[in-house]
This record gives sequence, structure tokens and C-alpha cells, in this order.
Amino acid sequence: MIRSYYHILFVVLLSSILGIYFGGTELAEFEYRIKVLVKNSRLKMAGHTHTHDGDVTEKNREHWDTHASTYDTRFQKTIEQLISIIQEDRTLSFIGANWVTETSPPEHTIKLLDYACGTGLITRALLPTITRAIGIDLSSSMVSQYNARASNQGLSPSEMFAHQGNLLSSEPAPELEIEELYQFDIAVVGLGFHHFSNPSLAARKIGERLKKGGILAVVDFESHDGYGNPHGHGHGHGHEHHEQLNEQAEQARETVTHHGFSEEEIKKIFVDAGVGADFGYMVLGKGIVFHGTGVEGGRKDMKRAVFMARGVKL
Repeated sequence: MIRSYYHILFVVLLSSILGIYFGGTELAEFEYRIKVLVKNSRLKMAGHTHTHDGDVTEKNREHWDTHASTYDTRFQKTIEQLISIIQEDRTLSFIGANWVTETSPPEHTIKLLDYACGTGLITRALLPTITRAIGIDLSSSMVSQYNARASNQGLSPSEMFAHQGNLLSSEPAPELEIEELYQFDIAVVGLGFHHFSNPSLAARKIGERLKKGGILAVVDFESHDGYGNPHGHGHGHGHEHHEQLNEQAEQARETVTHHGFSEEEIKKIFVDAGVGADFGYMVLGKGIVFHGTGVEGGRKDMKRAVFMARGVKL
């Protein structure tokens, strides 16, 4: 708390001094950069100090409960872009699961765990190639959206159904310990790892739900500096990467614990969790665009480099 107080005091005093030289717009941008730098330093410190997992969990739960009903509409183009990329033959071959074909009935079953499922982006992408999808999410509102979509598509709970819960808890709820929530053929986390306070724990806990030879796949952002610039990338690009976000996008940033992952980082997470056999890493497309993130008069779209990593449970 003391450190936070002095950070704020420093920003206020420096802003007052520089206000003599800067115009209003430039000063606002300067203050925003300072805020992000402070947050980035805290994220780095969190890697070396105790992280309050409960605080992160509740912040995520509250945010996604609030925005679940508008999520699909707000990010429709982004969701469609990701689904299209995941459904490409190249991506499905990379994942390497024993997908079902269009034969009826299927010659075998393949059960998907869609963890941090949200409204079901990953499930929608893989539904044509699996026989059963089970989602789990912290947010009860997201789970409701997921299950409403399944019902609207005429799918029974035995085909597509989500549970509210947290597999990363030290004591998972009894309803998450039922037999059907184990022995998955494949588990996928779509854009959820950067919200986990402990991704290594997440990989291990999710891996425990896989059958031997099962596949864990993670879709997330490549490592960046908080503005979207890859680490090690030059910053001589003007101010287009540093414009202020709108209120909802800023709130979403508060649920983020990691500014993406490098290939080396994610591989170590997989290996340490016992799901690193036959590890693979690929960049998805040429970047995913998130639309409508800017404040009025500011940036409207935000582009992120997205990867998929996959590994097999030993």
C-alpha cells in the first residue's frame, strides 16, 4: 500500500510539472504510459513474490459475470476469426487428436474439456470433430451463456454442457470430482492462461483430467510489453500502440496476470506439468484483431499475436 501511495504521488507531482509544457492530450497519454509501466513492474514483481490467487480469481469472476451477456456480440468478429483459424486443416493436424469424421454414427468417441470456456469459442470451433464437449468456467454467467447456446443448437447435455467451478482451487468443489470430468481425450484453454495467477499449476491440474496419451492445447498471446509490442521490439512507432483503452477494456486488463508467453516459457510449463511429450508450438494466422477497444477519438482496434501450443500427457 505504501509503495502504491508513493507511485501515485510521484505521478501527480510529475504530471503537474510537465503540464506546463504538455497539452492536455499529450499529458493524458503520458499519465497513461506511467500507469502501465507501474502495472508492468508489479506484474514482474509478482513473479518473485506471493500472489494472492483468491484476489485474482474473484476479480476474474466478477468481471466476466458482468460482461458475459454482451461478450459474443462485442467480440463477434474476433471470435469468428479464431474459430476459422482453429478449424483449418493445418491447425487440426497440428493439434493431432483422433478427430471424428462425418461418418454417422462416429466410429469412436472423443471428449473435449474446454477449460475457462467462456461462452464456448473453443467448443464451437471443435464441435464438428468431437463427440462430446464439457466446459468449466469460474463465471456462472459465462456458463449460462455456454449452456444456452448448446440448447439453442438443439444439443443435449450429453453432447455439450458446462459446469461452474475452479479446477485450480486447493479444494475443488465435490461436483467437479465426478467421473465424467476425468479421462478427457483433449483439453483446450482458449485465451485463459494469461488470466491465471499460476499457469504452471493450471497445466498440472488440467493435465490430471486427461487420459494417458491425452492432449493439452493452449491458445494465448505471444509475449508482449503490455501495449501489444513483442518483447525486444523497437518502440519507435509513434503513439499508436499507447492510446488509452475504453473503460471495459481497462477493466479486462485488471484481470490479466501475464503479458503473454514465449515459446520457451510455455514449453517449460507443459513439461513440468507432465504434458510436454511431443510438444509443438505454432503462431495462429497473422494476428488476432480485437475490435472497439479504444476511447472516443482513440484506437478502435487492437491486434495481438496469438499462438497455439500442444503437448501429450505421459
